[in-house]
Amino acid sequence: MLLTKSRVKAPPETSKLKPDRFGSIQGLSLTGFHYLAYTEWGPQSASVPVLCVHGLTRQGRDFDYLAHCLAAEGRWVICPDLVGRGRSGRLRNPDEYALPQYCADMNALIAKTGVQQVDWVGTSLGGLIGIVLAGLPGNPIRRIVINDIGPYLPWSGLTRLGGYVAPEAFATLADADAYFREVLAPFGALSDEHWEHLVRHSIAWDAERECFAILCDAEIVRAFRNPWHYSIDLWKYWKAIQVPILVLRGVESDLLPFELCDRMERANPLATVRHISDCGHAPPLLVPDQIEPVVAFLCAKE
Repeated sequence: MLLTKSRVKAPPETSKLKPDRFGSIQGLSLTGFHYLAYTEWGPQSASVPVLCVHGLTRQGRDFDYLAHCLAAEGRWVICPDLVGRGRSGRLRNPDEYALPQYCADMNALIAKTGVQQVDWVGTSLGGLIGIVLAGLPGNPIRRIVINDIGPYLPWSGLTRLGGYVAPEAFATLADADAYFREVLAPFGALSDEHWEHLVRHSIAWDAERECFAILCDAEIVRAFRNPWHYSIDLWKYWKAIQVPILVLRGVESDLLPFELCDRMERANPLATVRHISDCGHAPPLLVPDQIEPVVAFLCAKE
């Protein structure tokens, strides 16, 4: 049964959006263990949790609005901070900020839940991780939402991402707000409430330095300056996915142009595409017309 708009209640104002639980696990890389933080929403008794995985320089609290709506439908939602972001730890070797490490960490998180299946929502980098996992034999993914990314990464979008030079800290909240409104402008027209939410969970007060520190390891974008990553090709994984797929595409996206999205739809008949107007890379899943198709897809009866 698909959900109607009337069933998907708008989230409350930002100040009232609080996860039900906070958790963590230990991840393992070639150079040692690291801390992985996550938030949880909804009942843990739900048989199939929804794992929401964010983009390159973001963190799990980006999904608060979506998670709130899914939890209202009785879903258990888990939103991790990938290593190097948010409340998670950092990697000792920046070269390990790559898909194999992210896939291993997310597999460890799924194992922690003790469930046999999960649904997946992946924005940008989170979508790439989902494509790889869902394309592997014996994977636990039941349904997957790919938000504005594909199995091939266009040069134009990669050049923009690789050109990020994020400041390590901000002197004032106003400075942080101005920065994120600029670099996240492709998210589209958002309310001040939405911007306040995004900024608040992207920084933390550093008492020693007396400034607001950005919650993202600056070394993360190093991977996108490596030519090896520019030739990434995940088509074999995409074609191997055997579960329902919902692809969200920002109409003005530079990482999922129409031609690539059309090829994805032809290459895997299980994919359904939803084009999101008035935004680029990537639809932030903060407003009802972006949240509703995701909730409907994930809560539909088999």
